[in-house]
Amino acid sequence: MRQTTTMLTIATPGAGLHEITDRIVRWIAGAGIDEGLLTVFCRHTSASLLVQENAAPAARRDLERYFARIAPESDGYEHDDEGPDDMPAHLRSALTTVQLSIPVIRGEMALGTWQGIYLFEHRHAPHRRTMALHLIGE
Repeated sequence: MRQTTTMLTIATPGAGLHEITDRIVRWIAGAGIDEGLLTVFCRHTSASLLVQENAAPAARRDLERYFARIAPESDGYEHDDEGPDDMPAHLRSALTTVQLSIPVIRGEMALGTWQGIYLFEHRHAPHRRTMALHLIGE
């Protein structure tokens, strides 16, 4: 059994779903592990990870609008240290996930045909987000 790790930093232009699949695919290709399990962990509390539709941009826009409705910006939150999008960002992150586990088979992630990995930035301002990647297998 072998394992390898890395930190992947993504510069986001602001709120929204940002596909990071290609960057992870390139890292796996150089890892030399054909069969195993990939863990992707987002090291932030106001951004999250999703496996989601990667063909239709409308699906991503609908998701973004949905989360804006269920965790809206308002002056009703006690926690607003970093502005009106601060607490809604934490709520949206809590409703999604910060960790993904994806099987790797024959050197590739076992994603479905229309699936991609997305960093879901919940803040309006650009950020640098760091993901810890861990791949274990043979």
